[in-house]
Amino acid sequence: MEFLLATGLGWVTACGVYLVLRGRSFPVVIGLTVLGYAVNVFIFAMGRLWLGLPPILDGSAPAADPLPQALVLTAIVIGFATTGLVLEMALRSRHESGTDQVDGREPGDAAGEDEHTAAATPAEGRP
Repeated sequence: MEFLLATGLGWVTACGVYLVLRGRSFPVVIGLTVLGYAVNVFIFAMGRLWLGLPPILDGSAPAADPLPQALVLTAIVIGFATTGLVLEMALRSRHESGTDQVDGREPGDAAGEDEHTAAATPAEGRP
């Protein structure tokens, strides 16, 4: 069971990192959301799953630890707010620049090349 959970968390995290590294803004937003879900599941799994135990201490019986559930619930609320803010910023950037590229330049655009790309090309006459 632990191997399946660790593999699933690794897979979701890898998908999130892949999406964050994309050049377009919408996959970046989705990647950040997926990474947030992976972290939430990780925190929830580290808190262990307690079955049949009360969530509040009454002194007579062992109780489940409510801290991971409280942390994940708070992270979900903050994650929704952050996703909304980042999505609004991406839409505003798309409106202002006319493209959804993260750096504001379309790939292959000759006017968008910077001096690093121009310096990397070999000069004429050199091997």
